[in-house]
Amino acid sequence: MKMIQTQVSFHQVSSEEQGQRIDNFLMTKLKGVPKSLVYRIVRKGEVRANKKRIKPDYKLQQGDEIRIPPVKLSERPELPSANLKHVQALEDAILYEDDALLVVNKPAGMAVHGGSGLKFGLIEALRSLRPQEQHLELVHRLDRDTSGLLMVAKKRAVLKGLHEQLREKTMTKQYLALVRGQWQKNCRNIEAPLLKNTLQSGERLVKVDAAGKPSHTRFRIRQRYQQATLVEASPVTGRTHQIRVHALHAGHPIAGDPKYGDNDFEQLVSDKGLKRLFLHAWQLKLTHPKTSEEMQFEAPLEPSLQHFLDTLTVI
Repeated sequence: MKMIQTQVSFHQVSSEEQGQRIDNFLMTKLKGVPKSLVYRIVRKGEVRANKKRIKPDYKLQQGDEIRIPPVKLSERPELPSANLKHVQALEDAILYEDDALLVVNKPAGMAVHGGSGLKFGLIEALRSLRPQEQHLELVHRLDRDTSGLLMVAKKRAVLKGLHEQLREKTMTKQYLALVRGQWQKNCRNIEAPLLKNTLQSGERLVKVDAAGKPSHTRFRIRQRYQQATLVEASPVTGRTHQIRVHALHAGHPIAGDPKYGDNDFEQLVSDKGLKRLFLHAWQLKLTHPKTSEEMQFEAPLEPSLQHFLDTLTVI
């Protein structure tokens, strides 16, 4: 991939940009730069606010002058053609759209953004479908193999408002997951710190570890089956692979999980016809950042998952 060398640049923070962390700001400005490099240039003092050294958690203030050092960037690839089948299919996956945001029912198997050998992901496909929108940004993420509700902001102020709801925990996200065995009635909250490790290949693995970040998921039983339980999971925090690792920590790995699954259970559900991770973001409740309207979105299980459930014996 062709690399381009940037020059030193200076950026004055606008009212829409204030309040965001410098590391998140840089990852938006320097698209394609690894997060590790962003932290390195901040730590070394190459990024400055008003000529002063800052930390990665520094929050931008309106009028700040930010010095951005020269870095090597991958030349930004062209957006995918809007005529591609997978891109066109996203049009039907858009459940809600106004001048502030989009809510999409992301299909399983589609990454939320390109990289790591992928030419494009959901956000690049949406930018291709909506070329007139200059500021489309993901509000949150879903794992590639997870399906369901995903928000995309059209304006920086909207992104900021939705991120605030996530931080303040006034937005709720509900997932459906099929797990191994019989989930315990008294296991309603799992609070176990999660530590993320990125391998040289770029693969991310997460484990429960005292050195990890505080993490909290609420679980509720929806339906019991002979060898599995359908649970509703609500992540209070938003860590990488959080629901998957907390379910494993409870002794109930999610069906169809190639990273954290149980081999015998995986063979069982595969023989019964499950071809993907059984994790789906089905409900989202939030306050519209512009109108203050209370909103609720739902995305039912895709037919293949519902059909799989119908093959199981209810108890």
